[in-house]
Amino acid sequence: MNGVQSHIPTEVYFDFLGRTIEIHWTYHAILMTFTWLFLVPLCILIIRFGKPRPTFSGLKRKVAVYHPEWWWFTTHKWGLSLAMLLSLGGGLVAIAVSKGFSGSVHSVFGILAITLGVIQIVAGWLRGKHGGKYYYTADPDDPSTWFGDHYNMTRRRRIFEAYHKNAGYFAGFCALAAVASGLMQYRVPWLLAIVVTRFAVALVSAVVLDFKGIRYDGYKAAHGTDPEHPYNKERKDL
Repeated sequence: MNGVQSHIPTEVYFDFLGRTIEIHWTYHAILMTFTWLFLVPLCILIIRFGKPRPTFSGLKRKVAVYHPEWWWFTTHKWGLSLAMLLSLGGGLVAIAVSKGFSGSVHSVFGILAITLGVIQIVAGWLRGKHGGKYYYTADPDDPSTWFGDHYNMTRRRRIFEAYHKNAGYFAGFCALAAVASGLMQYRVPWLLAIVVTRFAVALVSAVVLDFKGIRYDGYKAAHGTDPEHPYNKERKDL
């Protein structure tokens, strides 16, 4: 049985509807837990371990959802976009039925997680062009057609990657704190059990995949192992 603390509203009256609506916080808990502790980690594991083994020329076709060789990137991109849409909706509904920002630990970490998550999506839109010597838009014999923020690892792309990865860790921490504090306020024992199981499965999966060496470099997976590529040259001694 759910344990509900007294300060948590169980119903809300909407003037524009002219009626009182009963609040089922279990739905909010399920939505946000699924979004942040299942969908988001899954998208991260996919881009971490789903990249193909690098070849000399990399992936030549357009980065697109209809090209299966890019499934790891498109799943990460659109999966996280869906996650942030669900999360933003869940957060706005919670604020609406609570009649504003409560100032609780749960609400603070929840808003931080959602804000960082939305910024991640915006940052993704600004990451720049792909480019590449063997990309579908390029002529391998004409260097003027190779340029791309990712291929050349421009300052713009470096800022994106540095922010995207590190801010993602902070967003994950805030989300975990929000879920944990939320489940302390509104107890859903069976959901807590699922969360603990999910962490165990994710940890074991990551350890096994890392042990097997299925974690390829993103630049080489996309552009290839050709030693003449700018970022391959830069890292030749690493």
